[in-house]
Amino acid sequence: MFIEVITPDAKVFEGEVESASFPGSDGSFQVLNNHAPLITTLGKGDMKFVKTVNKKPQETHILVEGGVVEVLNNHVTVLAEKVHT
Repeated sequence: MFIEVITPDAKVFEGEVESASFPGSDGSFQVLNNHAPLITTLGKGDMKFVKTVNKKPQETHILVEGGVVEVLNNHVTVLAEKVHT
């Protein structure tokens, strides 16, 4: 699935991933390929994106201060208030 992380200042991350984990405002959650459509809010915490490179999992971690996540047709858009990479 394709994921984009956008702040008011810049696009922070974009690319294909196999899974994404988020700090939801009501608890953490994970998104995989073919996830049902979803719009929800983020709390403060660690977002983790996983993809396989040369048969090894590669993780990207981004700390987020809050925001909104939309999942639709294997495209995840994160509108983050503020991030720390």
